[in-house]
Amino acid sequence: MKRLLMLVPFLCSAAHADDGKVITALMLKELADIPGKEGLVITVDFAPGAEDPVHRHDAHAFVYVLEGTITMQLKGAPAVTLKPGQVFYEGPHDVHLVGKNASDTRPAKILVVLVKNKGADAVLPAN
Repeated sequence: MKRLLMLVPFLCSAAHADDGKVITALMLKELADIPGKEGLVITVDFAPGAEDPVHRHDAHAFVYVLEGTITMQLKGAPAVTLKPGQVFYEGPHDVHLVGKNASDTRPAKILVVLVKNKGADAVLPAN
């Protein structure tokens, strides 16, 4: 997934992952009143049963569920399953242990807004 999100400067294009997800970059915008920061807006389409690898963002990540159900879990916190209209937050130091489509039969889609360091990768290994 890290390699896919490095492609975000080519906005409004979709990147297909080998793990059953499609990541679409919608906007990358420098935040002039927050020096050194930029906002990145993406959607992630999850095929039935698709999931993220363990990762982190080194960013503030705001996740909004558009379709389906998504199960999320951060290190040290219980897993939560979210429906359309619900939100989830990941901080710069959080390790994202679980991010998956909760259904094995229906797709799911999330909108993600990241506030990150300018030019930094959007997804990092968990370490």
